[in-house]
Amino acid sequence: MKDGNIEQKLQSEAKALLESGKVDYIIGFEAGSLKFTTTPLITNNIADIDRLVINPFIVNNLSVYLTEVKGRVGIVVKGCDSRSIVTLIQDKQVAREDVVILGVPCPGIIDLSKVERLVGKDRDELDDITRDGDRVVITVDGNETEFPTAEVLFDNCLGCEFPTPKEYDVLLDEFSPLVAGKAASQESLEKLKGMTPEQRWEFWKNEFSRCIRCYACRNICPACFCERCFVEESEPQWISPVPRWQDNLMFQIIRNIHVAGRCTDCGECERACPVNIPLRSLTKEMYDIVDDLFGFKAGMDKEAAPLLTAYALEEAEDFIR
Repeated sequence: MKDGNIEQKLQSEAKALLESGKVDYIIGFEAGSLKFTTTPLITNNIADIDRLVINPFIVNNLSVYLTEVKGRVGIVVKGCDSRSIVTLIQDKQVAREDVVILGVPCPGIIDLSKVERLVGKDRDELDDITRDGDRVVITVDGNETEFPTAEVLFDNCLGCEFPTPKEYDVLLDEFSPLVAGKAASQESLEKLKGMTPEQRWEFWKNEFSRCIRCYACRNICPACFCERCFVEESEPQWISPVPRWQDNLMFQIIRNIHVAGRCTDCGECERACPVNIPLRSLTKEMYDIVDDLFGFKAGMDKEAAPLLTAYALEEAEDFIR
């Protein structure tokens, strides 16, 4: 199904939900003010529904708004987003009966920074970006250039295991195939693993020396739902509010432990970072450790206990030494 047909189906479903009173709000995507971007749309006005869009640029994980919007909500989700909703249900942050999930099978989201590097142009200089199956056509000054889709998608999309939402009430399109690009998805992580401990320490020291502690990574993460974060505690004060690299690193390490078993590798933390720190290298490693040690993937079963609240007797001997 083409994006235009999906949009029509989405708008029809969203209008029906509001008109019937089944939901109080719709959370979806509308065209952004910048070229080739979208922005979240949260509305209870039926007249706004025609602004909902589905395209290769719907990057936001909208589940982050579910803990803030009160009442029953209809929400548009991709595969990783739906798993974030499941983790929120497991953690009793969201009631399943209060959410109508409009699922969008996701073939991957286009990373505009990769497009800019490939063509050597700013996004404002591009005429058009269209996707056709396993290729992306970029038009500049009337000239079309084709690239394999794997060269322009976000890294987390290349390694996506579940592009079709795991939990939904309405599926807006047929199931989406996996994107073949796991090696490319893991490239930055493998480079870090190939370093010595001393080299990795120096790498993260340099990266977190650039951190301005804006907390964009925390604020955009659906798994960070605490009303008061540990960084704001003063008795005791766990880390300094001053953005020194040591405290920046400690913040990210503790945050990663907090979201272990909740992170769905949506990549929002890295995308939101204004200084481009490769935060997904940390979150994806924790995601893989959780899978290796416990055979647990976040957001797969809303009836399952959260990772850190469950205990199996057979784990103890090998794991605790």
